[in-house]
Amino acid sequence: MHHGGPSGLQLAHACVELSKTVSAEIVIAPPFTALAAIAHECDGSSVGVAAQNVYPKDTGAFTGEVSSPMLLDAGCTYVIIGHSERRQIFGETDSSVAEKTRAAVAAGLKPIVCVGETLAEREGGKTIEVVERQVRAVLTTLADATIPVTVAYEPVWAIGTGKVATPTDAEEVHASIRAWLAAESKALAERCRILYGGSVKPDNAKTLFACPNIDGALIGGASLEIASFGAIARCAEPA
Repeated sequence: MHHGGPSGLQLAHACVELSKTVSAEIVIAPPFTALAAIAHECDGSSVGVAAQNVYPKDTGAFTGEVSSPMLLDAGCTYVIIGHSERRQIFGETDSSVAEKTRAAVAAGLKPIVCVGETLAEREGGKTIEVVERQVRAVLTTLADATIPVTVAYEPVWAIGTGKVATPTDAEEVHASIRAWLAAESKALAERCRILYGGSVKPDNAKTLFACPNIDGALIGGASLEIASFGAIARCAEPA
């Protein structure tokens, strides 16, 4: 819940200007209140617009919810699904994340499906087990999709805490995700982007991006200022 009005437009404009100087693909995910205005601001640029959530039904008496067709009408091309805060705070499950993913893909919205373990799960040695369960919940939908799809690994214990998985830790999980995708479909493993999210900053982005199975980042706090966001985007530039 940041930049839901004029400040969001200013940041979007700065991202459009940034996109003219970097080759990395940029997608921004403002609050619902700013989606249409920011999509208009980004029109004609290479900057994509994502929603932070979606309801799985297209229409109906679901007061306060927003559907895939509505997001498309607002100018979105992407949608984040199953973010850790949605899972941890709002009780979203693997089943509801899978339902939302199916609805988004059916509507033509490119899903960014988030997976990741809590600190207790990591300390209990359950990281791979938990992440595999979350990935498998959406695997068939991702494999059947004819639009670009993305999986974002975001260890819950590293989000907004200043802690970050080491490149070795992150790569281990990303490589596992790639393997599960490949077991379902080699083509899926090749076309699905796998992002890392969890206290990504300019001073650690370059090392993370050097990992073979980390294709980019799902950036939280560092995306709220163009200086830090731009620095991370530049870290994604080819050497």
